[in-house]
Amino acid sequence: MAAALWVTPVIDPPARSPEDSDLVAATLAGNSEAFATLVERYDRSVYHLAYRTVRDPEEARDATQEAFFKAYRSLKTFKPGAKFSTWIFAIAYHACCDRLNRRKRYSNEEFPQDRADAAPGPAEQAVASDESRRLRVAIDMLPEKYRTVITLYHLQGKQYDEIATVLGVPMGTVKTHLFRAKEHLRKLLTDTRTEVPE
Repeated sequence: MAAALWVTPVIDPPARSPEDSDLVAATLAGNSEAFATLVERYDRSVYHLAYRTVRDPEEARDATQEAFFKAYRSLKTFKPGAKFSTWIFAIAYHACCDRLNRRKRYSNEEFPQDRADAAPGPAEQAVASDESRRLRVAIDMLPEKYRTVITLYHLQGKQYDEIATVLGVPMGTVKTHLFRAKEHLRKLLTDTRTEVPE
C-alpha cells in the first residue's frame, strides 16, 4: 500500500505595509494614492509638533496642511535613503516658524487676543490622567525652542541627529536645549509658581 503524501498548504504571508521610500517612489511615478498614505501615516504626529510649536489648534492645522502641500510639491528634492518623517517634520517646523515670525509683526489690533483657547477641552481632560494633563500644561509653558525639542525627543521619539536636522541646529544645541527643557519641566511640575526663563 502506497504511503500517503502529506502536502503542507502554502499560506501567503500577510501583506506588509509599504515603506515610506516605496510610497515616495510611487508618488513620483504618478500614484497620488501613495502620497495620501504618507499623509495618513504622519498627519497626526506632524499636527502634534505644529500644535506644540504655535500653540493654536487652527494655526497648527493650517501649518500641517501647508507642510504636506510643500512636501508634495518638492518631493523630487527628497534624498533617497533619508527618513521621510524627519524631512516632513523639518518642513512643518519651518512653516510654524514662519507663522510665529508673522505673528510677531502683527499689532495687537491686527492679531486680536480673544482667539480660540488652545487649552485642552473638557473631553480631553476627561480622557487624560491628571499627571499627563499637568505635563502638557508644563510643556506649553516652556519657551518655543525647548517645547519643540521636548516634543520631538520624548513625544515623537526622534534621535538627536534627527532633531538637529529638523531644527537646523548643531547636535550640541539639541542636547543643551533638551537638558534645559527637562530642568524647567522639573521646576514647573514641583512648583507651579516657577517662571520659565527665556
